[in-house]
Amino acid sequence: MISVIIPTYNRADFLKEAIQSVLDQDYFARGTPSHLFELIIVDDGSRDRTKEVIESFGKRVRYYYQSHKGVSAARNVGLSLSKGDTLAFLDSDDLWKKEKIRIQMRFMEALPQAKVCYTEEIWLRRGTRLNPKKKHKKYSGWIFDKVLPLCLISLSSALFRREVFEEIGNFDETLPACEDYDFSIRLAHKYPIYLISTPLIVKRGGHPDQLSQKYTAMDRFRLKALLKALRLDLTSEQERLVRLEIRKKCEILAKGYQKRGKLIQAKKYLRLIEKFGALILLLSLGSQLPF
Repeated sequence: MISVIIPTYNRADFLKEAIQSVLDQDYFARGTPSHLFELIIVDDGSRDRTKEVIESFGKRVRYYYQSHKGVSAARNVGLSLSKGDTLAFLDSDDLWKKEKIRIQMRFMEALPQAKVCYTEEIWLRRGTRLNPKKKHKKYSGWIFDKVLPLCLISLSSALFRREVFEEIGNFDETLPACEDYDFSIRLAHKYPIYLISTPLIVKRGGHPDQLSQKYTAMDRFRLKALLKALRLDLTSEQERLVRLEIRKKCEILAKGYQKRGKLIQAKKYLRLIEKFGALILLLSLGSQLPF
């Protein structure tokens, strides 16, 4: 069984197309029995026409409403409600190409040891196609070092076996943003992540309700995820890379706060730079860490 989970919040105008892109998957023949496929929509407290949009699809979707708790809580509720052995997520402003699930399922069936695969993407910003920058290049295999600078894995493009969540846990509900970055670090630490080089999703950006537009200094949340990563069972090289990335994020944050005249906040990150700079030097010399 495949469970598809769409978390949504006040995105009625996007949601209808997102749902339809799931129902139009050529892997799911019309009339696919309920024991083989389910689509779960978790409404995170919307106040627009979201309920009306969802109900227009009738029994083809399962609808769950909760008070506004954030996207991680919505995804986690979807996980708790789901029954599938294979899981997929779709952000309500993104779209799937009709062959997405078919291609990914064929890949997973051909490689039974694979726990997760993801795909290339088409990016749209206010309807105009964008070309990803060099830093957004995607990789396949053991990519722990590649996910540290930024989140490379779009959850809308990924397909998971259920045991992934049983082994590494769910989404961090304490993070208001960059929860996908935190999850990607834990995922890439545990498993090889396989890339399907065909673009099979459309990411639609540029609208004001995106979390990247809502919050400033997003590296605050990435920094928290990196500090959490130090509690993983890291190799010495992985630990060095995490600490190096912590320092980089602190430098970006300190410079940004200094520029805006927020010197107290800047000082906090400058102290962390000092601390982690010394620890990175110790690691590079092969010295024993003091903690």
